[in-house]
Amino acid sequence: MPARKSTSGHKPSARRMLASELARLREESGKSLGELADETTYDRAYLHKLEKGDRIGSPEVVRALDGVYDTGNHLSLLWELATEDAIPDKYKRFMELEKETTYRYQYSPGTVPGLLQTEAYAREVLRAGRPRSADELEEQVAARLARQEWLRQPDRPHYRVLLDEAVLCRATQNATTRQEQLDRLIHMADPPYTVIQVLPFSAGLHDLLGGTLTLLWLPNGDSVAYVESTISGDLYEDAADVERLRLSYDLLRDSALPPRESVALIQRMMEDSSTCSTRDST
Repeated sequence: MPARKSTSGHKPSARRMLASELARLREESGKSLGELADETTYDRAYLHKLEKGDRIGSPEVVRALDGVYDTGNHLSLLWELATEDAIPDKYKRFMELEKETTYRYQYSPGTVPGLLQTEAYAREVLRAGRPRSADELEEQVAARLARQEWLRQPDRPHYRVLLDEAVLCRATQNATTRQEQLDRLIHMADPPYTVIQVLPFSAGLHDLLGGTLTLLWLPNGDSVAYVESTISGDLYEDAADVERLRLSYDLLRDSALPPRESVALIQRMMEDSSTCSTRDST
């Protein structure tokens, strides 16, 4: 009998494949949702949402299900693919290029970049955006943290980050969250692989204040730029556009504190718990 073709004509999404696999595995195991909840310690209603595809879950629940079903890391791999399904096409293209990059330069005027965020900081940043259910929030936090594996690879690209001073001194709802985030930045600074520089308030106005800029250098010598605000993002691959944005970045880097002075400033701010409202501009 020939293989059954999809009536929709479209390739099923990884999210739908994950949901279908979860439902199949439970059916084959003969377990009820209640029994599965007892074995994984996750709520049965939440597990049901995973099987319906309403939620994609977190790495923790998927690892627990891999353990219950003895599927190795099969479900975890499907989960990694499923997290990419919700990403806009423009950003998917950026992520594809990101995997090939040899150098990554980034400037952030408002928040610590996702690759350097702690779990608590990421949760607060995402909670401050559009309304999300508790499940959706935790899934997005998990997806953001999963992308940080990029920085743990032995052959990781060189990563240079310019942080506006406002990023460092802005208060968080929980003071401990900010302290832990500053500590993370200090420990992540690892030249030449990860270089962190602070752009002080004294640098004044510049043309990148409107959003985050990321520059990627590819093995073939090409480079691309991604400019992102809180509501949109634009990928630039035209050489002239990228060169213009690269010049803006270079001018900012010239005004930034050297790496050692930047780390020392972060250390001081962490130790005295100073924020924008409690300290003078540098």
